Amino acid sequence: MAPPHASDFPAAAAAPGAGAPPSLFKVQSPNVDYTDAHITSKYSYANTRIVKQADGSMLVQPTEQAFEFKTERAVPRTGLMMVGLGGNNGTTLTAAIYSNKNKVTWHTKRGEQLPNYWGSVTQASTVRLGVDEQGQDVYVPLKDMLPMVNPNDLVIGGWDISSMNLGDAMKRAAVLEYDLQRQVYGELAKITPLPSIYYPDFIAANQADRADNLMPGNDKRAHCDQIRRDIREFKAKHGLDKVIVVWTANTERYAELVDGVNDTAENFLAAVASSHEEIAPSSIFALACIEEGVPFINGSPQNTFVPGLIDLAERERAFIGGDDFKSGQTKFKSAIVDFLVNAGIKPVAITSYNHLGNNDGKNLSSHKQFRSKEISKSTVVDDMVAANHLLYKENEHPDHTVVIKYVPSVGDSKRALDEYECDIFMGGRQSISVYNICEDSFLASPLIIDLVVLAELMTRIQYKTGEMTKFSSFQSVMSILSYMLKAPMVTRGTPVVNALSRQRSAIENLFRACVGLAPNNEMGLEHKIW
Repeated sequence: MAPPHASDFPAAAAAPGAGAPPSLFKVQSPNVDYTDAHITSKYSYANTRIVKQADGSMLVQPTEQAFEFKTERAVPRTGLMMVGLGGNNGTTLTAAIYSNKNKVTWHTKRGEQLPNYWGSVTQASTVRLGVDEQGQDVYVPLKDMLPMVNPNDLVIGGWDISSMNLGDAMKRAAVLEYDLQRQVYGELAKITPLPSIYYPDFIAANQADRADNLMPGNDKRAHCDQIRRDIREFKAKHGLDKVIVVWTANTERYAELVDGVNDTAENFLAAVASSHEEIAPSSIFALACIEEGVPFINGSPQNTFVPGLIDLAERERAFIGGDDFKSGQTKFKSAIVDFLVNAGIKPVAITSYNHLGNNDGKNLSSHKQFRSKEISKSTVVDDMVAANHLLYKENEHPDHTVVIKYVPSVGDSKRALDEYECDIFMGGRQSISVYNICEDSFLASPLIIDLVVLAELMTRIQYKTGEMTKFSSFQSVMSILSYMLKAPMVTRGTPVVNALSRQRSAIENLFRACVGLAPNNEMGLEHKIW
């Protein structure tokens, strides 16, 4: 049968005026066809269905479903608009893209430094493509699996409640080395954020001193319309084919879920029209993007995508993704807990402590904003625990505590301390302590690149099953972005996957399907037989 809602998501029109980059490899198979416009593949999706019997046994049924994928090869001219452009992430990323594009080098006490995109899974990691004639593994860059946007080609813009130009904002952030700041300052100083929206109840009161670049009035519908105009004007000014919008601004408090206000698409739109107090700034930006047909990604932990907004995105066939950049402590946690549980070791307590001194830390020093972050950090191990009923009884979870403190003197250099207390063999105990020091924005900025690159690519991939008469775009909620997000959104009624290895495999194997290749496996049978 066709996947649910398949007919509701028709394929988008190809972007004009873009060229297809050369391919690093070409798959030689009757199931794959290359044209100047598309890569088309026929793919058999194998799965395993489990039917539980009355006596507690299970009937296991291997299944296969035929898919056809079509990927537009032409990479469009793409713009990235960030909400919170003048913050630490926005200025760090903008400087990094300029430095990479112009091959800017700088000196530190460790010598000459070269620009890179390390920390970006799309730009700085490889995937196993197959084996060569000698049986040796062959790896290729993930970015070369399919035609993708080059970060150097992104056109940067966006909004901020602070009017400070990006050159001065970069200095204020104090993330990049001085010699690099000195060289890129002139270019960044040419960029001034567009006025943003500011509803004081949603962010900490200590942010008020920055709020000098605001859209006038309190009419939330008018604010949404202005954001739409900003997107259209940015796109026209720079001759762009597509725009991706990313929220990298302050963490907001959670919006109250109120029946009749944000529970359905119609109620949400009516609440915006009446400027209801529970409509958050991030939800207004998301609404503008949905109505404008622009992908929107929420990089903060608040509940931007209330039920009514998700309904609207699906109705308008718009792409959305979130929530909360997964950069340091949480990414490590989702890897180590996955390892421990799969090794038959039982984490019984996870205690996570952070202190940082950047503006994110300042905003999170307010309890309501911290609560949003606490929720997104605390759910990261749930699916891994639920996967092992030998270790955990039903509804049993590890004790999990998250603490975040604001310490201005450490700046962007976040300190994260984690302790994992585990039950092991024959009543033994194992304690694992981890101390992680990292520049927060150096870890978060590459995630923005990955989110933008993958979101743009998903607008060019279409699928068709045997029961479908035409190709369709994927579902609105881009769960493929889960690897980069602490609290990944998924289509309603489907499981949330937080295990880092599974999230990365999902990206890699979808790309392989698009070029007609089976999922990667680690059996290595060619090395295990006579």
